[in-house]
Amino acid sequence: MKGNVLNMQVVKYFMLFLVLLSSSLIGKFISRKYVYRLQELEDMKNALNIFKTKIRFTYEPIPQIFNEISNSLNNNVGKIFEIAKNNMVNLSASLAWENAIDESVGNLNYEDKKVLKGLSKLLGVTDVDGQISQIDVTQDFLEKQIKEAR
Repeated sequence: MKGNVLNMQVVKYFMLFLVLLSSSLIGKFISRKYVYRLQELEDMKNALNIFKTKIRFTYEPIPQIFNEISNSLNNNVGKIFEIAKNNMVNLSASLAWENAIDESVGNLNYEDKKVLKGLSKLLGVTDVDGQISQIDVTQDFLEKQIKEAR
């Protein structure tokens, strides 16, 4: 009888240890997702700064700029620019960008994607100043998302 009770206590403590371990692992996984989201938001803000500078000073076509950005970033943000560049073969710049945001599989949440889709309104449709002002607005929204993510 005593051996049976001892075995039950060992099993009980083992199960408690498993619950503690799995809870810790789940917590680490969730916290990493937040860290990765913050990194992606900052990378996107920097990529948009490069995009804005290239539009203002080099007058390169948008697909070429997106190609340069995607080559310089080997992460989820780079993939968004690569997908958008590839989509521009068949779609307008605005639709290509919007679809690239929808297809992205990174750590950006719904609000982040909504902010980034706002960039598509004037992308490739207006003059350089209009596109730059839309990028500025998007960067301001991204800055708010970055502060909230921190």
